[in-house]
Amino acid sequence: MGARTSGIRQIGGAPGPRGGWAARKPLVLAAAVVVLALLPLYASDYGISVGILIFLYMSLGQMWNLLAGYSGLVSLGQQAFVGIGGYTLAMVTQAYHMSIALSFFIAAGVSLAFALVISFPIFKMSGVYFTVGTWIVSEALLVFFRNWAFVKYDAGYNITVAYRISMPALYLGALAVGLGATALVYFILRSRMGLALMAIRDDESAAEARGVRLYRTKLACFLISSVYTGITGVVLYLNITYVKPGAAFGIDWTVCMVFIVVIGGLGTIEGPVIGAVIYVILRQYTYNFPGISMIMLGVAAVAIIMLAPEGIMGAVHGRFGFRLFSTERRPPPGTGPRQYPEDAADV
Repeated sequence: MGARTSGIRQIGGAPGPRGGWAARKPLVLAAAVVVLALLPLYASDYGISVGILIFLYMSLGQMWNLLAGYSGLVSLGQQAFVGIGGYTLAMVTQAYHMSIALSFFIAAGVSLAFALVISFPIFKMSGVYFTVGTWIVSEALLVFFRNWAFVKYDAGYNITVAYRISMPALYLGALAVGLGATALVYFILRSRMGLALMAIRDDESAAEARGVRLYRTKLACFLISSVYTGITGVVLYLNITYVKPGAAFGIDWTVCMVFIVVIGGLGTIEGPVIGAVIYVILRQYTYNFPGISMIMLGVAAVAIIMLAPEGIMGAVHGRFGFRLFSTERRPPPGTGPRQYPEDAADV
């Protein structure tokens, strides 16, 4: 096994105490959710808009982390699903004058179908070839949309229906998407599929030797990430209110996902949460310095990586052992410790 075995080592032995932080954690998390949900009652419009961005970027980060941090699928093409979500919203509400709610279901379906189609060729690649392959697919989609008359070529769509949504309502939608992404990743990692993903992350060859079906597990992870990214894209463009190919399918979306996950902590649930907060705050600050804003973001990223190579939450986990969302499991009382999650076999 590799050095990173946080998800599967020490899952045996005597159970630890259930008091203290472990007992209070559900109440603390519930209180935090209530405080966040009530933010529109006491925050300024600017504070609400920053909150919207944080939760939407948190969702994007969680989905990219699910791919790269747990299944080893380092994709540079997730912007394809952001664009699919944005254009689905535009087509459903502007071209066909249907409800916003319907756009979420259609975006999920289109994202799933597109992910299935591209999975056949790109899953024949591995490592850097997979990474480059996903980027090429998203660039091809960008070119296609720029030359597609049905979506007005490169002119784009003004999503006027978004103007009828109040900022508090949009905030609650972003909150639901962000917290939903975090909860989804947590429950996946607590499932048998999560055991398989963490086994793949720690040692892919050993996981396969013990019965983990690599292709099926990675494909399921890719599909889940793609569908939820498409759904997040719908809410993103309700906030942006205008969609065009260059922005919708631009690699900037994936760059921000990578930034969020790397500085927050790859392979940790808390990492994208912290990373999204830092990213949005830095972006708000660097808007005051046009022309050098990307340089400032790059310097900040390099500084954080040098101080904490495993990301902020990776460093916290290693130094203090603190985990807000623990995915470790304990066997039934009386069973001995084991070093490999046999329950992950045949997943």
